[in-house]
Amino acid sequence: MSTTTATPALRCPVTSSWQANVARAFSRAAPQYDALASAQRHIGTTLWNHLPDTAGLNILDLGCGTGYWTQRLAKRYPSARLSGLDLAPGMLEEARQRYGDTIHWQQGDAAALPFSGQRFDLVFSNLAIQWCPDIDAVMGEIQRVLSDTGQAYITTLLPGTLSEVADAWQRPEALLTTPSAAELKRAVVNSGLTLARQSAQWRTFYYPDLKAVMASIKGVGAQVARPGARITRAEVAGARERFETLREAQGLPVSYRCFTLQLEKSA
Repeated sequence: MSTTTATPALRCPVTSSWQANVARAFSRAAPQYDALASAQRHIGTTLWNHLPDTAGLNILDLGCGTGYWTQRLAKRYPSARLSGLDLAPGMLEEARQRYGDTIHWQQGDAAALPFSGQRFDLVFSNLAIQWCPDIDAVMGEIQRVLSDTGQAYITTLLPGTLSEVADAWQRPEALLTTPSAAELKRAVVNSGLTLARQSAQWRTFYYPDLKAVMASIKGVGAQVARPGARITRAEVAGARERFETLREAQGLPVSYRCFTLQLEKSA
């Protein structure tokens, strides 16, 4: 896989079944997540490079997955207490097995955080909140759990993400339907947080063939199959043919439209 960058991943009905489906998909992906999530790792590095030199005593990795960024945060801020929260129990079990219990691993929903108010001095979240159906509730919860001097550093995805995959499979409804930048900024303002910094960026990653493309998105919980239905050979052949029309010298392109936010408590 190779990448390029240029400056210019799902909203669903709010139901317990939605939460269960997302948790199940990511729990299934947990064992191979890190091997297949190289795009997410590259995007997270951009967020990582903007973090402050000091971060206070309590840090939350919101949507921690297998704990890759959580343990890096623990090393970067050795005097801080780290918590990693994820909706998927399989992800948390993978994190616990890899990094032990010195980090507090907590199952929970970003829209209803199981923490007391003003608990955290820093919230870090890489490509997690696009899976949340109620972005207003998420921002409200981040505001609630941040300390008075706390900050949140977030990357999420904007409309247009994975457009090549959606076009190839002719199933745009099966992929990511994310809030717009305007909706995200409105949710920030309504929560009482201050938007200290923002940036939008296209990130394009390249893969050798359709199989590699599908492994990259399936490994992070995204799907193109309809619930309860198998993908036929004819559908695979059609998707491969359509995707090949997009091939560039580097390979088959898969685009992520990333939105980076730095948030602070309002004075």
